[in-house]
Amino acid sequence: MSRIHEALKKAEQERAATQGSSLPTSFATMPVAEPPVFDEKPAVTLLPAATANSGMSAFASPFSIDTLLARCAQREWKPEAATMLFMNGDDSARGTEEFRTLRSRLYHLREKMPLKKILVTSALPREGKSFTSSNLAQVVVRQHGRRALLIDADLRAPRLHQMLGTTSDPGLSDYLTGKSDEFSIMQRGPLENLFFIPSGTGAADPAELVGNGRLKLLLQRVEPLFDWIIIDSPPAVPVSDASVLAKACDGVLMVVRSNSTPVDLARRARQEFPDEMLIGAVLNGTSEDALPYARYYYDSYQKKSATTRA
Repeated sequence: MSRIHEALKKAEQERAATQGSSLPTSFATMPVAEPPVFDEKPAVTLLPAATANSGMSAFASPFSIDTLLARCAQREWKPEAATMLFMNGDDSARGTEEFRTLRSRLYHLREKMPLKKILVTSALPREGKSFTSSNLAQVVVRQHGRRALLIDADLRAPRLHQMLGTTSDPGLSDYLTGKSDEFSIMQRGPLENLFFIPSGTGAADPAELVGNGRLKLLLQRVEPLFDWIIIDSPPAVPVSDASVLAKACDGVLMVVRSNSTPVDLARRARQEFPDEMLIGAVLNGTSEDALPYARYYYDSYQKKSATTRA
């Protein structure tokens, strides 16, 4: 056996010398029966999209309407009859026709500009922005096949869950902090095709939370599933949340309360947003005698905005 081993060793050395091998001696003198075989393409292990370093949970996938319906929580809403105009069984209640008109004007605007994600805000609290955003979402889904998502992004003083008569969590703040995925924060009630994301659990720093980038990613994922996305935000003058939220939206709808909102504060709130973002104003809290004036105010605002853009 020793002679055979020495013969193989000598033959290998001679062959390596003849081929000009540059391998180290320890490799060149090793008797190899078969050369190793490698695949032309290296094997790659695909890891799931995770956010381990950020401390946030990964997105759920895939996202489709079938998955949404299967995983979205069905809740028994108990809406306020006085404020939820399209959930009390009276389609002719005061204010319903005005919301139908608002819906029509938004569709007209959509013919001229990309418009799906609408931020509803006001200058000060208690001017009717939550009332406007919730009823706008309701009137949208009254049209056959239309699907709307209503989001309560007022993390400071959320109101929508009370108006709809449902729970406030899990919700938007839980998603923004990575505690919940997009499926678990969404719920639906008795009104077909209306989906709702409540505010969620309390947030220590709402302005920083809404600006961390997760909201924009959420909207990008759910946008293909809805005809309209209506976002209720905090008032624009006291805090900066509304201007931050507007960057993720297509347009801003300003709510002004009749005989209540100071003119200088209404103008200041308007200045928080670029002119091209402002799509109109809603005059809230008018009397029946003042309704023609309310419509005129909205028309004149639209004409002024169009002139400014031109």
